[in-house]
Amino acid sequence: MHRLTALIVFAALALSLPAFGTERALDLEPESTQVTFTLEAIGHDVAGTLYLHDGRVRFDPQTGAASGEVSIDARRAETGHKKRDKKMHEKVLESEHNPLIVFTPERLEGEIVAEGTSEVELHGTVTLLGAEHPLTLPTTVEMAGDSVTARTTFTVPYVEWGLHDPSIVFLRVAKEVEVTISAAGTLVTVAPAAGDVSATTDR
Repeated sequence: MHRLTALIVFAALALSLPAFGTERALDLEPESTQVTFTLEAIGHDVAGTLYLHDGRVRFDPQTGAASGEVSIDARRAETGHKKRDKKMHEKVLESEHNPLIVFTPERLEGEIVAEGTSEVELHGTVTLLGAEHPLTLPTTVEMAGDSVTARTTFTVPYVEWGLHDPSIVFLRVAKEVEVTISAAGTLVTVAPAAGDVSATTDR
């Protein structure tokens, strides 16, 4: 009798705990997410801001498989200098014809704990000016219930990737740009139906 009672209690506790082995999705909040970039240049560094357009990262904690899409609005990129920004949009980002910079996650390496801090790597592909490039995001994740914050800093070799080098005779800039994303969002449990991308918040 005592054994049966213990099994019932254990089953009830198991059902009440978050099913962290099931597929999850992180829905990012554009208004709470900051994207900044720094480009080294002779005499001073250029600092700028990008803006999240939309973002969802879907992942399976058991297999590490990931999917979804995180998009940055290239048209809103700014450095605070009108002439420089005009050149950046026309010559480098070509944002009129390539309005979005899109990261497609493919694999999550590392474990995200149910509460507290986790260090993971998100592997995927970024699409920039119509070309795809592999990219790994080393990410610090903070979990507090369903609320999530994540921070990653990575380097983009933009000249190597085929973007215009804005250097001129008297002003040389680096061929790589450092990008930092400080994101906030909500963790949801993906509905189990095959092919269904809807989700419900796991309370």
